[in-house]
Amino acid sequence: MQARREERHRNVNAEPPLDRKPPHPGREREPLRKDVPVRTVSSDELFGGAQEIAIAHAGSYYRLKITRQGKLILNK
Repeated sequence: MQARREERHRNVNAEPPLDRKPPHPGREREPLRKDVPVRTVSSDELFGGAQEIAIAHAGSYYRLKITRQGKLILNK
């Protein structure tokens, strides 16, 4: 058992195999372009006075909520 634990710890920093598939096939992201500014939307504009909004993305719905402490929580 000790040998198995040592082997597991030894391989933690090993390089992944080159033939490993991406985690989400068909959903590879384009590299970020530094010459294109990131679109910024204020939370006031996004929420429009509400505490929660629904976001439709790739056939799923997500809920974005403002907590009592003023932080954002995203749930599927």
